[in-house]
Amino acid sequence: MQLKRLGHVAICVQDISKAVQFYQNLGMELAWQDTDWAYLKAGADGLALLSPEYEQAGNHFGFVFSDRSELDQHHTHLTELGIPSGKIHDHRDGTASFYGKDLDGNTFEFLYEPQTSAQQKL
Repeated sequence: MQLKRLGHVAICVQDISKAVQFYQNLGMELAWQDTDWAYLKAGADGLALLSPEYEQAGNHFGFVFSDRSELDQHHTHLTELGIPSGKIHDHRDGTASFYGKDLDGNTFEFLYEPQTSAQQKL
């Protein structure tokens, strides 16, 4: 199994709406926004904005998969290697993911992100 790409970075912000506006002004496109988090895209790469109320994760980086079975396979593989990984969660935006920690305590996420019909045509 080989990772295909580093898909996003997640940062904590104080005000989701203001941060979304700031990053849109930098040229990013809003893909998802809720009261406690938002997700912006720059091409295929993403930036997740997490409010202080967001309890699922803090700052992290994420690897993206377009096939759900790859996410499941990586979860099984990391578990077999003894790498601490949480359970797979289905998210309200249609994605699914799990979080883990590297040797220095940095958080990573493995994320299944379904392709839209426009992305599939590229």
